Amino acid sequence: MSAIVFSSRYVQRAAGLGLLCGLLLTLPACSNDEPDPGDQVGANPTLPQLAQYLIPPMHVASIIGWKQDETPTVAKGLQIKAFAKGLKHPRSLYTLPNGDILVVESVAPPGAAIKRPKDLIMGWIESMATSGGGNEGSNRVTLLRDTNGDGMPDVQDIFLDHLNSPFGVALVGNDLYVANTDAIVRYPYTTGDTKITAPGTVLTPLPGGPIDHHWTKSLVASPDGSLLYVGIGSNSNITENGIQAEKDRAAIWEVDRATGRYRIFASGLRNPNGLSWEPRSGALWAVINERDELGPNLVPDYMTSVKDGAFYGWPYSYYGQHVDPRVMPQRPDLVAKAIPPDYALSSHVAPLGLVFYTGTNLPDPYRNGAFVGEHGSWNRKHFNGYKVVFVAFKDGHPQGKPQDVVTGFLDNDNKAHGRPVGVAVDKAGALLIADDVGNTVWRVTSASR
Repeated sequence: MSAIVFSSRYVQRAAGLGLLCGLLLTLPACSNDEPDPGDQVGANPTLPQLAQYLIPPMHVASIIGWKQDETPTVAKGLQIKAFAKGLKHPRSLYTLPNGDILVVESVAPPGAAIKRPKDLIMGWIESMATSGGGNEGSNRVTLLRDTNGDGMPDVQDIFLDHLNSPFGVALVGNDLYVANTDAIVRYPYTTGDTKITAPGTVLTPLPGGPIDHHWTKSLVASPDGSLLYVGIGSNSNITENGIQAEKDRAAIWEVDRATGRYRIFASGLRNPNGLSWEPRSGALWAVINERDELGPNLVPDYMTSVKDGAFYGWPYSYYGQHVDPRVMPQRPDLVAKAIPPDYALSSHVAPLGLVFYTGTNLPDPYRNGAFVGEHGSWNRKHFNGYKVVFVAFKDGHPQGKPQDVVTGFLDNDNKAHGRPVGVAVDKAGALLIADDVGNTVWRVTSASR
């Protein structure tokens, strides 16, 4: 088989690994048919009838990595090269003003005790996704510097080490902020530094363990530098760990950089990542991983502008006011306030990276839009995501359908060479992609450069 399919550990013991549709304990009948995920993109996605699972099917791409000369595939007019290899699970990228690239390498923190068969399988998925080269040496930030402008780094140093599952980075003046899974930490930075040895200072704690279901914490500074915005994912798929475990989660926080005080800027966002400012409108945007176990085409993951004080539905409803019947007690008062997101990316693509392109290196069709890193599905028969797409914008709003820009992370047998996570633009205008399974940072430029 080209992939591994799980229903539960009990079914595995009885029948081994495989696509065991007839043995899945589902309320609806099993089916080999899945709607076209291409119908689920844009402002008005198709939302099929929901299907409730007692034990959800899981379809996980086995990891094979990249051979020496293998690369992903890029769209016409582009070329791609490995910018850095041999990393330890690179998750996110940050371009410093002097052109240095910070690569955040991290692994998930230890989770809570396994409670359900799904928890066992999801723990296995995480361990498989981080199996390349082991986890030792991760949870750090690596600096890459291209001193001669040839598009390849000739300096590579461990910039920060011994962090706690870091993800987001933001620089304001001489203050460098790192969003660990449990706190935003401030470090002193001077332009040209290749290493920070000074101890960090906690600006504000963030919701962490002991469960820490969605542990990545995306981070961005306000344009004037006075505020930080941090994405805090939910502690469950749909409150199965109890509503008390969701305090201050499934939200984007606004943090005062001077005092560390925070407020909930927007809520009802199951797992917000890729926090970025849209350059034309100045609005804050994010990509959101939506809920699972309602069928292969529910619920569409999405990208959206994030409005101050807005509620986006989780856990009580999805894509506006579509009620999720699994959540008890119901909250019709909150459902009535839920607003739909701006743009669907289709179901279970797992978007984790977002960057708006304002450079000039890439061809004209990629100007004034957004690149999205789609980590890829684990709960559809037919894989979805596993690529980087481009969404065109006009006057601050997305237009048309996403365009495939970087593909080939899955081979012809649906085995995974890699999985894209964070995306960034370097000082020369090239697109950078963090591949956490391939342990590589890829660099995409115009084919004519």
